[in-house]
Amino acid sequence: MEARAEDLLSVEYFHVVFTLPAEIAQIAHWNKRAVYGLLFKASAKTVTTIAADPKRMGARVGMTSVLHTWGSALTHHPHIHMIVPGGGLSPDGTRWVACKPGFFLHVRVLSRLFRRLFLQGLMDLHSAGKLTFFGNLEGLAEADTFASWLAPFHKSEWVVYAKPPFGGPEAVLAYLSRYTHRVAISNARLVSADAETVAFRWKDYRIKSGNRRSVMRLATPEFIRRFLIHVLPDGFHRIRHYGLLASSARKANIRTIRSLLCIEHPDQAPASGSNAEIIPLTLREPCPCCGGPMRIIEIFRRGQKPMSRAPPREQAA
Repeated sequence: MEARAEDLLSVEYFHVVFTLPAEIAQIAHWNKRAVYGLLFKASAKTVTTIAADPKRMGARVGMTSVLHTWGSALTHHPHIHMIVPGGGLSPDGTRWVACKPGFFLHVRVLSRLFRRLFLQGLMDLHSAGKLTFFGNLEGLAEADTFASWLAPFHKSEWVVYAKPPFGGPEAVLAYLSRYTHRVAISNARLVSADAETVAFRWKDYRIKSGNRRSVMRLATPEFIRRFLIHVLPDGFHRIRHYGLLASSARKANIRTIRSLLCIEHPDQAPASGSNAEIIPLTLREPCPCCGGPMRIIEIFRRGQKPMSRAPPREQAA
């Protein structure tokens, strides 16, 4: 949190998600290092390319990408969560180019380019002999067969979607500190477990409306199998930074952006210790009753019970 807090900008942040078709996700399961790496590169190049287009934003942008490989039922569902500042540097580096309020880039345009870049990258991996196949897809090891198998995916719709913008840099920090280091399932979702069966809460997205949450019960070996699907290759980085936020030039780029935004940022981080002031996270929207800032005292998922504690006491004005 401390490291990321130093990099946050006082601009709107956006949350973009890139997903793979289920059939290609199977190939990713057999070739995790190669295909997950391609997923990172293709999604990052998609955003930087579209953002740099003068017809779109015409700016150099930066992003933090986080790989998740699971669905709510612990099935294999690789996708990238991308946190992107709402703007970038002009090509000559002399101006901050902001995107439209509440809008980053067209997701359909992102989807088309992402599809093309990923499929081309997948063909390159196959040509380099970096993909292996098993079971009923073992025949895809042949170049012509693989090309024919991929052909329909050039015309299908690939899911890229943008979530509502974060409620300010503080919400980005809360997201990064709580969400990015999750594993496939948390203890809070577990209902029961023994040698025979594991029960856990999951969200059924096939239900279009109403309560999607229910309890799934799996045989213990099957639960273990699903959990182990999401173990990444040794040394594989599931959080990566691109563009203006790439590690090599991140500090210099952030200093430049802050100067262009006329934002003062101390060179030294606040002193830690018992006397250091703790600044609470606040929502962007004011209180509808009094107009004052609303402090975030706890963040919990839908269906999860908040911690039992008394509300904070405020001294009367």
